[in-house]
Amino acid sequence: MVAWVLSLWVSWSIDLASYSLWWIGGLLLIRTFLQTGLFITAHDAMHGSIWSDRPHLNRWIGIVCATLYALLPYETLLAKHALHHQHPATELDPDFSDRGFWGWYGKFMGGYIDRSQALKLLIGMGAMFSIAHYILQVSILNLLLLWVLPILLSSLQLFYFGTYLPHRPIAGKEVSIHSSNLHPVWSLLTCYHFGYHWEHHEYPQTPWYGLPSLKKM
Repeated sequence: MVAWVLSLWVSWSIDLASYSLWWIGGLLLIRTFLQTGLFITAHDAMHGSIWSDRPHLNRWIGIVCATLYALLPYETLLAKHALHHQHPATELDPDFSDRGFWGWYGKFMGGYIDRSQALKLLIGMGAMFSIAHYILQVSILNLLLLWVLPILLSSLQLFYFGTYLPHRPIAGKEVSIHSSNLHPVWSLLTCYHFGYHWEHHEYPQTPWYGLPSLKKM
Protein backbone atom coordinates (compact mmCIF):
# COMPACT_ATOMS: atom_id res chain seq x y z
CA MET A 1 0.00 0.00 0.00
CA VAL A 2 2.84 2.37 0.84
CA ALA A 3 4.67 1.49 -2.39
CA TRP A 4 1.45 2.06 -4.36
CA VAL A 5 0.96 5.52 -2.84
CA LEU A 6 4.61 6.47 -3.43
CA SER A 7 4.54 5.27 -7.02
CA LEU A 8 1.31 7.20 -7.61
CA TRP A 9 2.92 10.37 -6.23
CA VAL A 10 5.93 9.88 -8.49
CA SER A 11 3.76 9.21 -11.55
CA TRP A 12 1.74 12.35 -10.86
CA SER A 13 4.80 14.52 -10.26
CA ILE A 14 7.08 13.82 -13.22
CA ASP A 15 7.19 15.49 -16.62
CA LEU A 16 6.81 12.57 -19.03
CA ALA A 17 8.44 14.53 -21.86
CA SER A 18 11.71 14.50 -19.90
CA TYR A 19 11.97 10.70 -19.80
CA SER A 20 12.54 8.00 -22.39
CA LEU A 21 9.86 5.54 -23.43
CA TRP A 22 11.82 2.76 -21.72
CA TRP A 23 11.73 4.59 -18.39
CA ILE A 24 8.03 5.39 -18.74
CA GLY A 25 7.27 1.81 -19.74
CA GLY A 26 9.13 0.54 -16.69
CA LEU A 27 7.16 2.84 -14.43
CA LEU A 28 3.93 1.68 -16.08
CA LEU A 29 4.82 -1.96 -15.35
CA ILE A 30 5.67 -1.14 -11.73
CA ARG A 31 2.41 0.75 -11.30
CA THR A 32 0.47 -2.18 -12.82
CA PHE A 33 2.25 -4.70 -10.57
CA LEU A 34 1.51 -2.64 -7.45
CA GLN A 35 -2.08 -2.10 -8.58
CA THR A 36 -2.48 -5.87 -8.78
CA GLY A 37 -0.91 -6.12 -5.34
CA LEU A 38 -3.71 -4.02 -3.89
CA PHE A 39 -6.29 -6.52 -5.11
CA ILE A 40 -4.21 -9.48 -3.91
CA THR A 41 -4.04 -7.89 -0.45
CA ALA A 42 -7.82 -7.34 -0.46
CA HIS A 43 -8.17 -10.98 -1.52
CA ASP A 44 -6.03 -12.18 1.37
CA ALA A 45 -8.22 -10.12 3.70
CA MET A 46 -11.23 -12.04 2.38
CA HIS A 47 -9.57 -15.21 3.65
CA GLY A 48 -8.66 -13.59 6.98
CA SER A 49 -4.94 -14.12 6.41
CA ILE A 50 -3.70 -10.54 6.88
CA TRP A 51 -4.52 -10.25 10.57
CA SER A 52 -6.19 -13.48 11.60
CA ASP A 53 -6.51 -12.62 15.30
CA ARG A 54 -7.98 -9.17 14.59
CA PRO A 55 -10.79 -9.76 12.10
CA HIS A 56 -12.11 -6.18 12.33
CA LEU A 57 -8.73 -4.72 11.36
CA ASN A 58 -8.27 -7.45 8.73
CA ARG A 59 -11.61 -6.40 7.19
CA TRP A 60 -10.73 -2.72 7.14
CA ILE A 61 -7.43 -3.41 5.40
CA GLY A 62 -9.42 -5.30 2.77
CA ILE A 63 -11.87 -2.41 2.39
CA VAL A 64 -9.06 0.14 1.99
CA CYS A 65 -7.24 -1.96 -0.61
CA ALA A 66 -10.42 -2.69 -2.62
CA THR A 67 -11.28 1.02 -2.55
CA LEU A 68 -7.81 2.12 -3.61
CA TYR A 69 -7.80 -0.50 -6.35
CA ALA A 70 -10.88 0.79 -8.19
CA LEU A 71 -13.53 1.84 -5.66
CA LEU A 72 -14.69 -1.78 -5.48
CA PRO A 73 -17.23 -2.84 -2.81
CA TYR A 74 -15.38 -5.18 -0.46
CA GLU A 75 -18.48 -6.96 0.89
CA THR A 76 -19.65 -7.79 -2.64
CA LEU A 77 -16.20 -9.12 -3.49
CA LEU A 78 -16.22 -11.21 -0.32
CA ALA A 79 -19.61 -12.81 -1.05
CA LYS A 80 -18.82 -13.64 -4.67
CA HIS A 81 -15.34 -14.95 -3.86
CA ALA A 82 -16.86 -17.30 -1.32
CA LEU A 83 -19.09 -18.69 -4.09
CA HIS A 84 -16.04 -19.11 -6.31
CA HIS A 85 -14.33 -21.27 -3.70
CA GLN A 86 -17.47 -23.30 -3.03
CA HIS A 87 -18.25 -23.98 -6.71
CA PRO A 88 -15.08 -23.47 -8.79
CA ALA A 89 -15.49 -23.68 -12.57
CA THR A 90 -19.22 -24.45 -12.42
CA GLU A 91 -22.39 -22.55 -13.32
CA LEU A 92 -22.57 -21.35 -9.71
CA ASP A 93 -19.10 -19.84 -9.91
CA PRO A 94 -19.44 -16.07 -10.59
CA ASP A 95 -15.87 -16.00 -11.95
CA PHE A 96 -16.35 -18.77 -14.52
CA SER A 97 -17.59 -18.72 -18.12
CA ASP A 98 -17.44 -20.88 -21.23
CA ARG A 99 -17.60 -17.93 -23.68
CA GLY A 100 -13.93 -17.87 -24.64
CA PHE A 101 -11.26 -15.51 -23.35
CA TRP A 102 -12.84 -12.10 -24.03
CA GLY A 103 -16.37 -13.26 -23.32
CA TRP A 104 -15.16 -14.77 -20.06
CA TYR A 105 -13.30 -11.56 -19.23
CA GLY A 106 -16.44 -9.53 -19.90
CA LYS A 107 -18.53 -11.77 -17.61
CA PHE A 108 -15.78 -11.67 -14.98
CA MET A 109 -15.72 -7.86 -14.96
CA GLY A 110 -19.49 -7.52 -15.29
CA GLY A 111 -19.99 -9.76 -12.28
CA TYR A 112 -18.27 -7.24 -10.05
CA ILE A 113 -19.20 -3.99 -11.81
CA ASP A 114 -22.97 -3.93 -12.33
CA ARG A 115 -24.86 -0.80 -13.38
CA SER A 116 -24.95 0.61 -9.87
CA GLN A 117 -21.27 -0.02 -9.27
CA ALA A 118 -20.39 1.29 -12.74
CA LEU A 119 -22.18 4.55 -11.92
CA LYS A 120 -20.37 4.86 -8.59
CA LEU A 121 -17.08 4.10 -10.33
CA LEU A 122 -17.74 6.66 -13.05
CA ILE A 123 -18.67 9.39 -10.58
CA GLY A 124 -15.94 8.55 -8.07
CA MET A 125 -13.12 8.17 -10.58
CA GLY A 126 -14.34 11.24 -12.45
CA ALA A 127 -14.26 13.30 -9.27
CA MET A 128 -10.76 12.12 -8.36
CA PHE A 129 -9.57 12.67 -11.93
CA SER A 130 -10.92 16.24 -11.86
CA ILE A 131 -9.37 17.00 -8.46
CA ALA A 132 -6.00 15.63 -9.57
CA HIS A 133 -6.02 17.57 -12.82
CA TYR A 134 -7.65 20.90 -11.94
CA ILE A 135 -6.57 21.30 -8.31
CA LEU A 136 -3.32 19.34 -8.07
CA GLN A 137 -2.34 20.29 -11.64
CA VAL A 138 -1.51 16.73 -12.71
CA SER A 139 -1.19 16.27 -16.47
CA ILE A 140 -4.02 14.39 -18.17
CA LEU A 141 -1.43 12.23 -19.93
CA ASN A 142 0.10 11.27 -16.58
CA LEU A 143 -3.32 10.42 -15.19
CA LEU A 144 -4.34 8.30 -18.17
CA LEU A 145 -1.01 6.55 -18.69
CA LEU A 146 0.09 5.95 -15.09
CA TRP A 147 -3.17 5.76 -13.16
CA VAL A 148 -6.06 4.69 -15.39
CA LEU A 149 -4.10 2.34 -17.69
CA PRO A 150 -2.52 0.37 -14.79
CA ILE A 151 -6.03 -0.33 -13.47
CA LEU A 152 -7.09 -1.78 -16.84
CA LEU A 153 -3.86 -3.76 -17.29
CA SER A 154 -4.10 -5.05 -13.73
CA SER A 155 -7.62 -6.35 -14.34
CA LEU A 156 -6.30 -8.29 -17.32
CA GLN A 157 -3.35 -9.58 -15.30
CA LEU A 158 -5.60 -10.76 -12.48
CA PHE A 159 -8.04 -12.37 -14.88
CA TYR A 160 -5.48 -14.11 -17.11
CA PHE A 161 -3.14 -15.49 -14.44
CA GLY A 162 -5.55 -15.76 -11.52
CA THR A 163 -8.77 -16.93 -13.19
CA TYR A 164 -8.48 -17.90 -16.86
CA LEU A 165 -5.35 -20.07 -16.80
CA PRO A 166 -6.13 -21.84 -13.50
CA HIS A 167 -9.76 -22.63 -14.40
CA ARG A 168 -9.85 -23.00 -18.18
CA PRO A 169 -11.06 -26.36 -19.49
CA ILE A 170 -8.22 -28.61 -20.69
CA ALA A 171 -8.94 -31.49 -23.05
CA GLY A 172 -8.64 -34.84 -21.32
CA LYS A 173 -8.67 -33.36 -17.82
CA GLU A 174 -11.67 -33.18 -15.52
CA VAL A 175 -9.87 -31.14 -12.87
CA SER A 176 -11.31 -27.63 -12.68
CA ILE A 177 -8.32 -26.09 -10.89
CA HIS A 178 -4.89 -26.06 -12.50
CA SER A 179 -1.56 -24.97 -11.07
CA SER A 180 1.36 -23.49 -12.99
CA ASN A 181 4.91 -24.78 -12.81
CA LEU A 182 6.56 -21.38 -13.09
CA HIS A 183 9.69 -20.61 -11.12
CA PRO A 184 8.77 -18.65 -7.95
CA VAL A 185 10.35 -15.47 -9.35
CA TRP A 186 8.20 -15.58 -12.48
CA SER A 187 5.23 -16.73 -10.45
CA LEU A 188 5.60 -13.62 -8.28
CA LEU A 189 5.93 -11.27 -11.24
CA THR A 190 2.99 -12.71 -13.15
CA CYS A 191 0.42 -12.49 -10.34
CA TYR A 192 1.81 -12.82 -6.81
CA HIS A 193 1.97 -16.64 -7.05
CA PHE A 194 -1.71 -17.02 -7.91
CA GLY A 195 -0.67 -19.33 -10.70
CA TYR A 196 -0.17 -21.83 -7.85
CA HIS A 197 -3.91 -22.00 -7.82
CA TRP A 198 -4.62 -25.57 -6.73
CA GLU A 199 -2.55 -24.86 -3.63
CA HIS A 200 -4.58 -21.72 -2.97
CA HIS A 201 -7.90 -23.57 -3.20
CA GLU A 202 -6.68 -26.38 -0.96
CA TYR A 203 -5.23 -23.98 1.64
CA PRO A 204 -7.15 -20.70 1.17
CA GLN A 205 -5.97 -19.20 4.47
CA THR A 206 -2.37 -19.25 3.24
CA PRO A 207 -1.29 -15.71 2.22
CA TRP A 208 0.08 -15.16 -1.28
CA TYR A 209 3.72 -15.22 -0.16
CA GLY A 210 3.23 -18.68 1.40
CA LEU A 211 2.05 -20.34 -1.80
CA PRO A 212 5.56 -21.18 -3.15
CA SER A 213 6.25 -23.27 -0.01
CA LEU A 214 3.00 -25.17 -0.53
CA LYS A 215 3.87 -25.71 -4.19
CA LYS A 216 7.27 -27.10 -3.21
CA MET A 217 5.68 -29.46 -0.70
